[in-house]
Amino acid sequence: MGFLDALLGRHKVKGPAPDRLFAITTAYVDLESQQNITTRGKAAIVFQPLATSDFQSIVTDMEEVLKGTGDEIGSSVETSDDEFGYRWMIVQDPDLEDLAVGINAVTDALAVGGYNERVLCAVFAFEDRTKQPIYFIYNYKRGAWYPFVPARGGKQRNSERELQIKAQVGQGLPIEAELERWFPLWGIPI
Repeated sequence: MGFLDALLGRHKVKGPAPDRLFAITTAYVDLESQQNITTRGKAAIVFQPLATSDFQSIVTDMEEVLKGTGDEIGSSVETSDDEFGYRWMIVQDPDLEDLAVGINAVTDALAVGGYNERVLCAVFAFEDRTKQPIYFIYNYKRGAWYPFVPARGGKQRNSERELQIKAQVGQGLPIEAELERWFPLWGIPI
């Protein structure tokens, strides 16, 4: 940050740390063993698509790469567009590490193409022993995770459970410190 930026009150946004995405794989050991939270075998990267041929080519290539490697390791991939104009590239695999690798591959391809600002987040689906869905959302722009637990019925969230999970995860996962940045995602297709 330069002197003028400091003087005018501007600050640089901290860039994402790509290795933080993979923190979910190590945190999962504690989630499963200590909290009975298990993977649903699904994850998604959420991004704003562009109608340019370059962008479409990157997305198509990544779908083909994921489908090709998925045949070898047991993954599958599909896409879904939501009501807000975001595209969800959904990877299904029972192995959480394979999910993280697949999501990271798409992220890297979009970043290399110059489209990393189009990426909203990554979402990993889990559930507790009562089959209550629990989502861990990775905010790329902040380089941090947060839990999202929708309450049963309607567009309600279980904030108490989210805070419990935050406390239980501890240092194993870089959790977003500012709770007001824990944005709910409604209608998650995974």
